[in-house]
Amino acid sequence: MLTQAENEYLCRIGPGTPMGSLLRRFWLPALISTELPEADGSPVRLKLMGEQLVAFRDTTGRVGVIQNNCPHRGASLFFGRNEEAGIRCVYHGWKFTTEGTCVDMPNEPAESDFKAKVNAVAYATEEAGGVIWVYMGPTEKRPPLPRPEWTLVPPEQRIVTRYIQENNWVQGLEGGIDSSHVSFLHSTVASHRGDFKGSSTNLFALDKAPEFRVVETDFGLLIGARRRVSNTEDYWRVTPYSLPFYTVIPQVPGSGRYYAGHGWVPIDDENLSMVTYSWHPTRPMSEFGPTAGHPAHHVRKSADPLRPLQSRSNDYLIDRQSQKTVSYTGIENGSIQDRAIQETMGPIYDRTQEHLGSADAAIIMMRRLLMRLARQLEEGQEPFAAAHGEIMTLRSAGFMSRPDASFVEESEPLVRGDR
Repeated sequence: MLTQAENEYLCRIGPGTPMGSLLRRFWLPALISTELPEADGSPVRLKLMGEQLVAFRDTTGRVGVIQNNCPHRGASLFFGRNEEAGIRCVYHGWKFTTEGTCVDMPNEPAESDFKAKVNAVAYATEEAGGVIWVYMGPTEKRPPLPRPEWTLVPPEQRIVTRYIQENNWVQGLEGGIDSSHVSFLHSTVASHRGDFKGSSTNLFALDKAPEFRVVETDFGLLIGARRRVSNTEDYWRVTPYSLPFYTVIPQVPGSGRYYAGHGWVPIDDENLSMVTYSWHPTRPMSEFGPTAGHPAHHVRKSADPLRPLQSRSNDYLIDRQSQKTVSYTGIENGSIQDRAIQETMGPIYDRTQEHLGSADAAIIMMRRLLMRLARQLEEGQEPFAAAHGEIMTLRSAGFMSRPDASFVEESEPLVRGDR
């Protein structure tokens, strides 16, 4: 349980907040590259870390992310003309480059040098892995771009999508590192009756109360959940949590499948952009069939491409008959099951009301780690992980082992891709 002050410290990410300052030290995956498909195309509204922004791809293909309001008199640059390597405000014609430099003020005298004195707030951008990354921290502290493995493989070996969720980013992250909920939220009625029929869910259903081991690492946390399979064999489900808000979901042993994970990017204090990535180190994702990748890639579509059809307004299309006979929740799609739980906790859950148990060890350590790093930054100590993107090249691990095996020794080579 957190105090109310700690809950506010952990969750609030607006400009000037301690946690907001910490997250701004990291590159943030803000948009999928296909959201800005062409040079001189339509600008896109973007809210990120509580700031109203506009994103556009200029004539050269470079992406700009700048303040929404024109520095002149506040008109929205979303309505601007994206032309000739800049975005031009339609109110009075002021034009800005992707760096925020004002290069034209046609309503000012030709001999005026006023444009040299005006700049729009603009943030650094890079593209990697089919994603537009944005850095919103101090310019002098800008680190190299992080290099998770899914950004390094060829395009055909990955799938990347994003959707908006209506809850605080910490709620999403907590769900991602909670390895015990898969025995319930994502299970079937049959598995709870002991009727596995060869399903991979039997490993989760055989032991619904996993024992947790959590170790702090240079990238964040290494989270191991051990389920007893027999007197001679354990099933380890190992999740890397990499700062500030990324996970990779453990595979079932021997599945030979692709990897998948999420990043929970704060839009503001009460909404997040869930970026989902699936990839294989050597094989095209098409080899795994039309439903390859995380269920988040295959949600039912609505009129808004960033919001699935299943939502709080329609109770996520819960099917009570299916809940009795097929699905533990009655909600279709594992990603929507997570969404339903996280959104209906409320925009920012009041953690003074919770009662944490041994299964919540990773959540407790994650909160402590983030708050410690934010406090250290307040004291002038920069976060190590933000400046060392090379340590983000991580995989998850799922394996069988003997009961006396060390989960760290068994899992670290797998998580870091050493074997």
